[in-house]
Amino acid sequence: MVKELTCVVCPAGCKINVTLDESGNITDISGYTCIRGKNYAQSEVTHPVRTLTSTIPVITKTGEHMLPVKTSTGIPKELIFDGMKELKKIKLTHPVKAGDIIVHGFLGTDADIVAGKDVI
Repeated sequence: MVKELTCVVCPAGCKINVTLDESGNITDISGYTCIRGKNYAQSEVTHPVRTLTSTIPVITKTGEHMLPVKTSTGIPKELIFDGMKELKKIKLTHPVKAGDIIVHGFLGTDADIVAGKDVI
């Protein structure tokens, strides 16, 4: 079986073909123009990950403000919806600084939830 992917690592958008055997093991990867494309294709077929981005409310003296947050690294694609449910449970109080870790080890992964801006 051949899976066709479009690489999203850079603007070139290489069309990559990943050939799998009957057991789902990769036997060939073609069409990439750099090692990052090859690594992306291998990861996307064997264990796809995504960066989760969202917002969390922060309560300040002037009201509620939305804080942009994201995972510090990709999390397994199958955890995205669970992650969104968990983020909806969080409300913070100020101050919050850009780069602050809001949740360490999000959903049992190596990823942290990180603040995207200051809310003072």
